[in-house]
Amino acid sequence: MLEPYLTAFLDYLEKEHPQGEPESLYTPSTYILGLGGKRVRPVLTLMAADICQSDFRAALPAALAVEVFHNFSLVHDDIMDAAPLRRGKPTVHQKWDVNTGILSGDAMLVAAYRYFEGYPPALFKPLVSCFSQMAIQVCEGQQMDIDFPKQQNVQLPEYLKMITYKTAVLLGCALELGARIGGATDTEAAQWNALGQNLGIAFQLQDDYLDTFGQAETFGKQIGGDIIENKKTFLYLFALKQASAADQKQLMQWYTEESTDDSSQKIKAVKTIFTNCGADTAIRKEIENYTQKAFGQLTSLPYSDRQLKPLHSLATALLDRTA
Repeated sequence: MLEPYLTAFLDYLEKEHPQGEPESLYTPSTYILGLGGKRVRPVLTLMAADICQSDFRAALPAALAVEVFHNFSLVHDDIMDAAPLRRGKPTVHQKWDVNTGILSGDAMLVAAYRYFEGYPPALFKPLVSCFSQMAIQVCEGQQMDIDFPKQQNVQLPEYLKMITYKTAVLLGCALELGARIGGATDTEAAQWNALGQNLGIAFQLQDDYLDTFGQAETFGKQIGGDIIENKKTFLYLFALKQASAADQKQLMQWYTEESTDDSSQKIKAVKTIFTNCGADTAIRKEIENYTQKAFGQLTSLPYSDRQLKPLHSLATALLDRTA
């Protein structure tokens, strides 16, 4: 079901990815865009346009804008996180240097906006407005994520807002862009955006859960990475409110420790605290809550089950994953 969208997008990416002179500015963008990934966001854009009864190829420029923006954010995120690897390969700043990573990322952000220039004026404005709103919220979400480790009293609603801005708004924007290109009204476009955001929140919460309670052989990376890095995830924030006083004290002690070569004891102890207070159950309930919101919005759209089936299948695959 996804093959026509993915094939068309990859062909378009090959021809239209950011390029120019000097090569040292554009080669890193070619590199990061070539590292692969599921291409979920551009596929969502194309799928929404198709469901709204447009030739989905009309949405290819917007789909590429979404993917270029996403990869721009990864380049800068990797610099901020001092991450050595991205999808198993050296990050841009590791392969080149930090300055090149910053500047190439900036060029990708500008290039993303240029893909909207071919749309007619009546469509250009709402597309760019949606894209700009998303872009600033992603920056706000990233700053919130940076600020959280320094804050003593982060609340669960703040965390949910952070993952909404940092992750979910891009999925919402991807769907809204495709829907608008497909002829959706403002009201319908807002429904598409809300659907994507709820899907994105459920996706991120699932990622948080798998990072701690997943299986290493299917998750594809070390289990307990968030614990090792002392990240204030949903699980941590829930436990900090609901665990026993003794467990809360122990949890805070563990989260003052720096990473070591062997963190197995820390991971085991923290997982036990999470389980004892029901944080694992609570996050699964939240995943189900946002999943049901997303599927409820999906079925409320004015299209047949046949038209919506590919999107329903993709959403199900994203939320039922073990990796």
